[in-house]
Amino acid sequence: MSGFRADVLTLFPDMFPGALGLSLAGEALKQGTWSLHAHDIRDHGLGKHRAVDDTPAGGGAGMVIRADVLAASLDSVVDAQDRRPRLLMSPRGKPLTQEMVRHFAAGEGVVIICGRFEGVDERVIEGRNLQEVSIGDYILSGGEPAALVLLDAIVRLLPGVMGKTESGEDESFENGLLEYPHYTRPREWEGQAIPDILLSGDHKKIAEWRRAESGKLTKERRPDLVKK
Repeated sequence: MSGFRADVLTLFPDMFPGALGLSLAGEALKQGTWSLHAHDIRDHGLGKHRAVDDTPAGGGAGMVIRADVLAASLDSVVDAQDRRPRLLMSPRGKPLTQEMVRHFAAGEGVVIICGRFEGVDERVIEGRNLQEVSIGDYILSGGEPAALVLLDAIVRLLPGVMGKTESGEDESFENGLLEYPHYTRPREWEGQAIPDILLSGDHKKIAEWRRAESGKLTKERRPDLVKK
């Protein structure tokens, strides 16, 4: 397997690459730095209408993606030698962190399953060793937007995608803190001036100011990170 390969299992393959076909991720996709393959779960659906879901056992609202259909779709994409993590985008999954993103970016690629309806049969999660991942404490219509977010976070860390390595080192969450404020021209705008320290040329003092501002912002907006 050459380069970083992402395989996405979805009921809506036309949603990909979406925004990933633009900007830095899109350029890297064209250059072959990474590849993206969207697979239609419905190709393995059952019967005339290629059904992929059924009513939940025990009753309740909504529908559940069948274990046999999803497993057949997954098995057509990966084999026993495929060491890539198998990720299921799910609101009940482990919260996505920058540390997880770095781990995924350092590997050969990922296999991402996009859930729909009320979810997927628990047996395929266990039987195919799926790792559930959440991008936040809210509910989406399906896993596709979450998959796009995850892939965007990963791809920008692949070697050669970002212009400068340093541009990623000081970003929010990379050092456990939120990123410091940024300024650029004009020097004064609507009565607000760029802080003098940033125009001083004293790189040591600028670095100290940025660290202090990062700590201040983190304490104000994300006290949970301070506790960590």
